[in-house]
Amino acid sequence: MSRIGKKPIEIPSGVTVEQSGPELSVKGPKGLLSLTLVDQVEVEIKDRLITVRAKDDSKLARSMWGMQRTNISNLVEGVTEGYQKRLEIKGVGYRAQMKGKDLNLQLGYSHEIDFPVPEGIKIECPDLTTIIISGIDKQKVGQVAAQIREYRKPEPYKGKGIKYQGEYIFRKEGKKK
Repeated sequence: MSRIGKKPIEIPSGVTVEQSGPELSVKGPKGLLSLTLVDQVEVEIKDRLITVRAKDDSKLARSMWGMQRTNISNLVEGVTEGYQKRLEIKGVGYRAQMKGKDLNLQLGYSHEIDFPVPEGIKIECPDLTTIIISGIDKQKVGQVAAQIREYRKPEPYKGKGIKYQGEYIFRKEGKKK
């Protein structure tokens, strides 16, 4: 039994949830998100609560149960509050700034990197070493943050690179004489 799947999702005021066949759409103050449900689960919307149930007792249905409940919960949270990831840049001469609609990164390479901002994502640079990625889709925000981090991952000797805020970088001792 899924402990997560058993919990009903509360629908906040100002949010409307509609289901038409396998498609579930959630509309809120920040926008509209939709999700295609898998065949192994059924969703019931009643009294400002969303409940997710497995259709049968198969292993696949039980594994999809909790995942679909979490995905629906992420949609509801996304249209009400949104999601945000913060990246920190560490290194001499490493910096980030917005140039028009693109994020311009200088990460110690011989060239600058221009990262085009995807639709539905907002990127801010309050200072030269901080990048704030925000949006309503949790998966998209995390994917963009991972793509930016991939340009220069933090290295273990000096800690230079792009890291998530609060991420711990295991530091190695340098070469001894």
